[in-house]
Amino acid sequence: MDFNKNVFINCPFDVSYTRVFNAIVFAVHDIGFVPRCALEANNAGQFRLDKITDIISECKYSIHDLSHTTLDAITGLPRFNMPFELGLDIGCQRFGNSIQKEKILLVLDTDPHRYELFISDVKGQDVTSRGTSVRDVISAVRDWLRNELDPKLVIIPSGDHISIRYLEFQMALPSICVKLKWNSDKLNFVDFSFAVATWIDENPIG
Repeated sequence: MDFNKNVFINCPFDVSYTRVFNAIVFAVHDIGFVPRCALEANNAGQFRLDKITDIISECKYSIHDLSHTTLDAITGLPRFNMPFELGLDIGCQRFGNSIQKEKILLVLDTDPHRYELFISDVKGQDVTSRGTSVRDVISAVRDWLRNELDPKLVIIPSGDHISIRYLEFQMALPSICVKLKWNSDKLNFVDFSFAVATWIDENPIG
């Protein structure tokens, strides 16, 4: 895979976050990049941390959503997977090879300063408030990746336009799954990403 096109997505994999995660995956694809995340790896013989670090090392871009770093309702303890993976990515950027030092990160949260309460060591890192709607999230991802493309060569529609395309994809998804003999309610990351890429190939921006 192309390091310069890979985007690592570090976010919760809760059902409650699925709508945001799927929107991010679609936006990354629609802008011309390749979404990657820990869910793509299913090798039981490989430690989860090794899976994550391997993917991080292969991605120039990363999206880290820290919005779910809150107390768990059952255990009363915070969930630090997302800040931990952000730390791994920053470490890869700082101590990696010459190519990995070019890594570019987008850090999302519901409030741009909330992270300072639980991970103050990265204070000064630019954090983008992603809002609460799918449209806001798509716009945040679009505006970030837009800066990585040559405006003289590539024209990227607004976040609002990509959001409309995402709604069109969602309406088409059941039919896509019927053709592929998949259950649209039980798609794993790899299958969902493939369905997105298939729809975009048939419905290019422009």
